[in-house]
Amino acid sequence: MANQTDPRVSIPAEDIVDRVRARYAGAALNVSASAGCCGSGCCGAVPNGDAVTADLYDQRQTAGLPEEAVLASLGCGNPTALIDLKEGQTVLDLGSGGGIDVLLSARRVGPTGYVYGLDMTDEMLALAQANKEKAGAKNVTFLKGQMEQIPLPAHSVDVVISNCVINLSVDKGQVLREAYRVLKPGGRFAVSDVIADGPVPAALRQNMEAWVGCLAGALESAEYVELLKAAGFEGVEIEVTRRYTAADAGLDVSTLPDGWEAADGKLASAFVRATKPLPAAQPATALAVASGSGCCDSGCCR
Repeated sequence: MANQTDPRVSIPAEDIVDRVRARYAGAALNVSASAGCCGSGCCGAVPNGDAVTADLYDQRQTAGLPEEAVLASLGCGNPTALIDLKEGQTVLDLGSGGGIDVLLSARRVGPTGYVYGLDMTDEMLALAQANKEKAGAKNVTFLKGQMEQIPLPAHSVDVVISNCVINLSVDKGQVLREAYRVLKPGGRFAVSDVIADGPVPAALRQNMEAWVGCLAGALESAEYVELLKAAGFEGVEIEVTRRYTAADAGLDVSTLPDGWEAADGKLASAFVRATKPLPAAQPATALAVASGSGCCDSGCCR
């Protein structure tokens, strides 16, 4: 998140990174100390934040997971419910936090599959590693890094997931380009994120607490579609899963422009899906020339 690319945001990108890292570090330490994360210290858990973070996973999914992995779930959705993961696939979770979505994915891809979790916060990575060991997950690796520079080679994963983290980047276009780069042809992008239906108020864009609370950085849904297509994705879909009032989102209604007085669902959690296209098929004549076959008369270059 080192580059400042959104002209609507005047907060230095480095300041946003530092505050986000500090907020997640604090949340991880709270969980590690068995305090949990139930209030405004969590990403998405703004005042009355249960409307954002509550009831995202059912008990059948979380059964057998370390309690700390469940407590450290600070997202706005359940990306593992987005997609039909298959045995043997490789999955990457952007902003993996305490590891809940990594561990759930690891179950589904099985021992022949593999799951990477990427996070930039040392405390979250330590918590996730401890949760991996408690869960006995052998097909999991947690990586330190940022979404804008994913430390994996091109064409190395089948599925990219994320849970309420991409909105925290000030260079979302770069995040999506990186996701496209690491996906194999035909690979799928399936994330939960906060979006906005309509322009986000300028005052909210400049509010640091709203940034680390996963609100100020929300993309408008049309912007999300445009950025995904610009990165090369096709089959882009955005499905709203929860809409928030101003109270749910912790907004001061006196600062909002006309139409945002109650937020009226303009801020929402959504499933965002897209696919990296397969290479275009080469024409048969081109394939024949490339292979040196199909050319048996004087018209051939010999």
